[in-house]
Amino acid sequence: MRKGKQAPPDPLAAALRMLARRPYSIAEMRRALEKRCPQSEQVSAAIARLRELGYLDDRKFAEQYAYSLAQNRAFGPHRLRRELKAKLVNYREIEPAVERVYEQTPAPVLLEQALDKKLRTVRLPLTRTRFHSLCQSIMRRGFNAGDIIKAMRARPELAPVAEDFEPADLESSVEEQDIERS
Repeated sequence: MRKGKQAPPDPLAAALRMLARRPYSIAEMRRALEKRCPQSEQVSAAIARLRELGYLDDRKFAEQYAYSLAQNRAFGPHRLRRELKAKLVNYREIEPAVERVYEQTPAPVLLEQALDKKLRTVRLPLTRTRFHSLCQSIMRRGFNAGDIIKAMRARPELAPVAEDFEPADLESSVEEQDIERS
């Protein structure tokens, strides 16, 4: 092997190796390739070729990623949107992907699954503080405060504590936490 200047990495080959490990959104792949091949003008050509071959497609990626998160982690719609944005998915593809995911499994069903899972680890009866903490953990999964309160009130073991709460109680505490983190 000769010492000296190495040939710049081929963006297409690098992208194919990356795609062999996991799927990427178009913008995420572009960012990764530009980082790996900073001097290469071939990045755009590589992206175009990958799209042409069907290896990069934001619509398919968004649907598959959102479906996986919803089914495997019981994430709600708000969290799915946030995760897709973090993956640099084209903003036009996010909402249709989220809607398609919840056509197959409605959000209230996933909310119930998340609540069941959380309740297995909580000692009953719940105090007001633990109830609030439980609601916060479900909200971090991306569900709406009003839907969470309705689901909690529908459960006889939680109803006595849930009756005292309103969705605004949860939403205001989430805003306070966000301000503290900033």
